[in-house]
Amino acid sequence: MKTISIKDLHDKTGHWLRRVKAEGELIVTERGTPVARMLPPTKVAAGNPFARRKLLRGVAALMKRPIGGPDSVRIISEMRDGR
Repeated sequence: MKTISIKDLHDKTGHWLRRVKAEGELIVTERGTPVARMLPPTKVAAGNPFARRKLLRGVAALMKRPIGGPDSVRIISEMRDGR
């Protein structure tokens, strides 16, 4: 596991990202104290996580409802004109 400083990461971000992808984990430190861990992408993280979500009861029905409704200009005009 490689350890680098925040300054090293700032100076050569692209280099370190490529190293993480190729070699694995990288620890970023600030004055010797670990502050972040960089990991290569995994198959679990890949893709759209929302595609696998489970909806709460009733949400699926709400999502199927048509979007829209009466025109607000017409409603306000009718209220103003007293219709």
